[in-house]
Amino acid sequence: MQEPLKTTLWGTQPDGESIHLYELANQALRVRVTNFGARLAGVDAADRNGHITNVVLGLDSYADYRADKAFLGALCGRYANRLADGRFSIDGEDFRIPANNGRNALHGGAHGFATLAWRGEVLAPNSVEFTMLSADGDQGFPGELTAKVRYTLEDHSLRLDYTATTTRPTVLNLTNHAYFNLSGDFSRSVLDHVVRLNASRFTPTDDTSIPTGELRSVEGTPFDFRTPHTIGERIEQQDVQLVQARGYDHNYVLDSEDFAEVYEPSTGRTLHVLTTQPGVQFYSGNYIDAAEPVHYGARTGFCLETQHFPDSPNHPQFPSTVLRPGETFRSHTIFTFGAR
Repeated sequence: MQEPLKTTLWGTQPDGESIHLYELANQALRVRVTNFGARLAGVDAADRNGHITNVVLGLDSYADYRADKAFLGALCGRYANRLADGRFSIDGEDFRIPANNGRNALHGGAHGFATLAWRGEVLAPNSVEFTMLSADGDQGFPGELTAKVRYTLEDHSLRLDYTATTTRPTVLNLTNHAYFNLSGDFSRSVLDHVVRLNASRFTPTDDTSIPTGELRSVEGTPFDFRTPHTIGERIEQQDVQLVQARGYDHNYVLDSEDFAEVYEPSTGRTLHVLTTQPGVQFYSGNYIDAAEPVHYGARTGFCLETQHFPDSPNHPQFPSTVLRPGETFRSHTIFTFGAR
């Protein structure tokens, strides 16, 4: 089996599991991933002048990641984003996930996938796969779940392939929670980044960030990114949705798989995103300054968390997140980096 460019023993979990940092590279990109939380720890990409620097917010050590409360680069699950009151039902049976975000469950609960050691396997010089075996009843979720995420470098792109199977009917929502700042200067905000999102609707939320169930048109609102706008252009408008979240932190209903383009004017760097998921959580990093041990300022990174919709199990009109025995969940997301 071929080894990637570099594999480093980074630390040891309290249960004895080894944590490794894997470094993948080709002529266009250099990427760092770790089996702790199956996280994306860094992406080195060139600007319009060929200057290469990291554009993903991260931390310096495994110990810092263990203390991280901002989900930097993390693989979130079993159920990424929020479940109202930590509750859902399948086939008339009720389940409860311990609340860890006010009264709601966030990103799979206090001991979700972002906090655990995944099993890492090098598949090729530029491909690493992480596997998680989640026991029946883990954090309250039914079924023994086997989840996998594969990171693969392909030219200027980083591809994430997700699969999962279960032994009992369960709910599933997997996403990557990377924060991007295409300037490469993490002391700068991302408010000048120009964003286009191919999404004509979004899911408005209550004051605890739980969707109301409405699929609202973006027409005539500061949530309309169907034509390019900077993140900061309308973020301070007195729209109740922006005020509640202190900026953008909302799920968009995608109109196509090739859904996003982001451009950073000072460096010329671009990011295109494609996904087979039905939604994306666009987050402008509003509260990253309040997370420990992160020392980044508010809005110094943005997230495009490809996903199913938040709280879908409690909204029958949303795309279903139920996974049953004999089925295999599959999705992929591709991040393509460039410059102009």
